[in-house]
Amino acid sequence: MQKNTEMLSSIDEDLAKAAQLIRDGGLVAFPTETVYGLGANALDPKAVSEIFNAKGRPADNPLIVHISDVSQVYNLSDEVTIPAERVMEAFWPGPLTVVLPRKPGVPDVVTSGLDTVAVRMPDHPVALGIISRAGVPVAAPSANSSGKPSPTTAGHVAEDLSGKIDAVVDGGPCRVGVESTVIDLTQEPPVILRPGGVTQEELEGVLGHVETAASFAEDYVGAPRSPGMKYRHYSPKAEVVLVIGEHADEITQKVSELLAKYHCQGKITGVLAAAETAAKYSSDAVFNLGSRECPEEIARSLFYGLRYLDMQGVDIIISEGYSEKGIGAAVMNRLKKAAGSIIFL
Repeated sequence: MQKNTEMLSSIDEDLAKAAQLIRDGGLVAFPTETVYGLGANALDPKAVSEIFNAKGRPADNPLIVHISDVSQVYNLSDEVTIPAERVMEAFWPGPLTVVLPRKPGVPDVVTSGLDTVAVRMPDHPVALGIISRAGVPVAAPSANSSGKPSPTTAGHVAEDLSGKIDAVVDGGPCRVGVESTVIDLTQEPPVILRPGGVTQEELEGVLGHVETAASFAEDYVGAPRSPGMKYRHYSPKAEVVLVIGEHADEITQKVSELLAKYHCQGKITGVLAAAETAAKYSSDAVFNLGSRECPEEIARSLFYGLRYLDMQGVDIIISEGYSEKGIGAAVMNRLKKAAGSIIFL
């Protein structure tokens, strides 16, 4: 059934309205520091099921539960370990999701039947304001059609989900631009299931050695223990070709060769490029992600750039590859999952 999706602002009155919609079993998209999330009452199985319907999300892809106060994690898990308390103290509120053993009261639909629950406390005043006013934990995946680039503006949400959800709260563009890091603390050593806004280096500064999971691969099989593990994600309508190399000049040369080839085939091309090389390309559209010297800027611009190039009607998007140090690991994880083909130099 078509819904009348209401556009709300970040004033207190609208945050209260959004919270009431969630309490009443509705779906509300709201900004976090990472990307916009699509929230429902995590303790209401029917409301959570509507998230999957609105997004077209596979039922075996678990959700992250968002809270507004650290103490609320104990309502979701009886086994909050000392390592979990350390990372929550270090990184909450912030772009880190912890996977813990779940309490029986957490509905199966939230966890896709797993015996664990993924929890985070976002670092955004709008998100925290809505969750605290709702008075319930809020299950919230990214507020996009499943498989598409995640939304970093309210306009992106409306483009995908208008008519399918009850409201969108506009809190401006997202600061981080890629989803939270997900770390499984039920294993020893802990395992990063999805790279994101908190880096492996930062986590190891608190926990010591941390492993990385097969979720980093593009061909993960089995039951996913975290969002972003199994399915193709972050993909625009256009085909994405990713060029990975050790040296920026080699990448630039290969991208230029590909542009010439696709031009001869009559293809409309777009390029995702760093600031240092964007002006070198002869393409129908070029999106400048930011400097290679500032990977946080590239992360913040990535999903916006993919959606921008789609709006230009390109057939092919060629993306440069980037260093996988720090938040670059999250950038490259998203690009690899978005890409239809990857060229290694």
